[in-house]
Amino acid sequence: MTMDRRQASERVTVVLSIECLKGSSKADEWTGDMLQTGDIVEELKIGSSVSVRSPFKNGKTGIQRLLHSSFKSKDTSIQVRVRRGDDEFAELQACIVPNESAGRKQYMLRAIDDPNYAVGFCDRTESDCFALQASRNSRMVSALTRTQLQDGYVAYPWRRKMQEFLSVPNSSCFLSVLFFPKSSDRAASRYNDLEDTLARANAWLTASQSSGVPVVFMNIHTESLLTKISGETASSTVNIAGSLSDLANMSNASLYGFEDYHGVDIGVVRAVRLWYAPLGGEFPLEIKIKESDTKLGFAISRTEEGFIYISSVIDGDDNAPSTRSGLNDLYKEALAASKWLVISRVSNQKVLPWMVSSSGAIRCFDTVSLSQKLSLHRHAKVPILIHVFLWDQALASNSRGSTSSRAIATPPVMPLPPEIQLSRQPNENQVMPLPPEASDDNISLSDGLDLRLDRDTAGDASFRFHDFSLPNNWV
Repeated sequence: MTMDRRQASERVTVVLSIECLKGSSKADEWTGDMLQTGDIVEELKIGSSVSVRSPFKNGKTGIQRLLHSSFKSKDTSIQVRVRRGDDEFAELQACIVPNESAGRKQYMLRAIDDPNYAVGFCDRTESDCFALQASRNSRMVSALTRTQLQDGYVAYPWRRKMQEFLSVPNSSCFLSVLFFPKSSDRAASRYNDLEDTLARANAWLTASQSSGVPVVFMNIHTESLLTKISGETASSTVNIAGSLSDLANMSNASLYGFEDYHGVDIGVVRAVRLWYAPLGGEFPLEIKIKESDTKLGFAISRTEEGFIYISSVIDGDDNAPSTRSGLNDLYKEALAASKWLVISRVSNQKVLPWMVSSSGAIRCFDTVSLSQKLSLHRHAKVPILIHVFLWDQALASNSRGSTSSRAIATPPVMPLPPEIQLSRQPNENQVMPLPPEASDDNISLSDGLDLRLDRDTAGDASFRFHDFSLPNNWV
């Protein structure tokens, strides 16, 4: 009877035990070298003066008072010695830190060699500690199941990266055009379906390639844009999908609506964004101006698809700015390859078409304002930096003339659909660029020419200069 009472007393003996609060970065708390939940604390050494051994007076409460006193005196170095079973021991070198999640004046130990690993203390019976030690494998599997991957936000030096790693600072090399669905009536209350928008995007790209613009298809997707609608537009689009069976009606719709909590009719426009890239990347050309320059030596025009290109260059004048910069050579290479020499940027600003409205008009840059800007560069003797589309990356290394920036590399090109693929040599369906003498929409701001104003297709307030008295017009 006395032996049974002694065994029962041993089973209910309360000891100071380890509680693993935060795992190490490599989950080393499950190895024999690290402290584990259920380990029995045998000895604590704080700094070089305090050393306490089990049994610990008042258990966890007494140890927390000791840790608080040591932390206040800035003596935070601690060494813990624990026991597993009867004859296995382990040690941890750590520092005392506040455990804010446990409350005021509560502390835990953070490992010196791995700040992620932290342990605390708790009171357990010795039999519970042995049971925890014996269940290490099952608890390890349970921890594996419970452990979740953590994510968060990290700071990133965007301004510096955009200056250092972009060929044109703060400007991307990604090019796209946004196509709005075309209205099917004058009141713009109804719009053609999504297939029509996709077909117009396809036609625009194919027509651009056939005319000689050296671009390649990259990607295409829809974009949902919100707008306020009313009247007939609202009545024909709101609640178009009243049930799950009606969702099929929305699959090809370019405009559908819904009513918000305030009773306002909101329309969702499904536009199409077409991504494209130049075949050979973008190449920078710096045109330096001299005091004696009276013209730049080239003319600019715009294709029906909205691309601005070099339509002609001066020949036989080696001192012209276009000749000195190497623009003439590139123009001749483009002509030989049946390509337009498209201007993509002026002073690092993109001058490419970027939107097609619901009326079908292409929003692009005005050739007159661009011509005026180029002429102002000449008058002010300020160098002109332009970027042009290349159709062959080998041209970038062979082109003459000094440039102030690197050539802009083209993003990896996706395979083209069969209907969009363009061969190197023009076929009977491709439109060859006209020679300079046949161009009828060249721009000129030279002195002494007979100019006439005509309506430009860029907008209602834009005009194009025409000169019918001379075969060539020069900027």
